[in-house]
Amino acid sequence: MSESIYVQGVSRKARYESLLPQIHALVEGEKDTLANISNVIAALKYGMGFFWIGLYFVKEEELVLGPFQGPVACTRIAKGKGVCGYAYAIAQTVIVKDVDLFPGHIACNSASRSEIVVPLLNANKEVTGVLDVDSVSLADFDDTDKYYLEQIATLISGF
Repeated sequence: MSESIYVQGVSRKARYESLLPQIHALVEGEKDTLANISNVIAALKYGMGFFWIGLYFVKEEELVLGPFQGPVACTRIAKGKGVCGYAYAIAQTVIVKDVDLFPGHIACNSASRSEIVVPLLNANKEVTGVLDVDSVSLADFDDTDKYYLEQIATLISGF
């Protein structure tokens, strides 16, 4: 695992567990979807130290960029293309340890080395978007990230 699993001696799991109640408090009582999503993304970016984090929303069978934190990103991604499009197509979380080895990877930023993409599912289990997180380190994401980011995706899907 990458050095970024630990920041100042604190495990990634501990950071997620500390951050989740804060995220719930941020969105509690707020009805505006864009405000809630923007705050969740910012909290994750700074609370977890991610290189890039953002959402893509399904619009007419393609993913369109939504709120994000980090360098400029790709605006549209076709279903099935790249890691985000693949996660959209299969409606499952995808962890990529080395994006250079992923067939058809879309390099929105050349500094990105590993990635996790979590689908947002509606009540009918249809994909409405994806939560995308990139790292500058190889093999930076694991089942801990999958577990907590899937919880965050469920929260976002409920807005």
